[in-house]
Amino acid sequence: MNIKEASERLNIPKETLRYWENSGLIPEVPRNSSGYRDYTENEIKWALFIKAMRNAGMSVESLIEFINLYNEHKSSREAQKSLVKEQYDILLAKRNELDKTLNYLSYKLDHFEDHVIPFLEEENYYELRKEKMLDDKSETK
Repeated sequence: MNIKEASERLNIPKETLRYWENSGLIPEVPRNSSGYRDYTENEIKWALFIKAMRNAGMSVESLIEFINLYNEHKSSREAQKSLVKEQYDILLAKRNELDKTLNYLSYKLDHFEDHVIPFLEEENYYELRKEKMLDDKSETK
């Protein structure tokens, strides 16, 4: 499949696919007789993996390290797994924080009227607090 088809299938800009190939994140894409990229399932699978890891927040540098370890074969599998596990843990922590924030906002939305003082009441509250503070100061003199 050509780069346009691969780009559409993966929902990734063509420029990103070229960058990933030039960076070594995906294997060099074979060329057809006209010299155009001809993506196979192998490059597509690598691109899917890279896309997932980038979406998870893994840096290009860490992905390059992963690819280099992959190319070293079996002796580096634990190091590869460690890189993926580290990113998994980071993403899980982010999800937990997002879940907390979503729960908080959900609560605020469910109880919005209870938590928001209408503007005029807020203004009155402010004025009352200011007067009380002035009274407290005059009593201490």
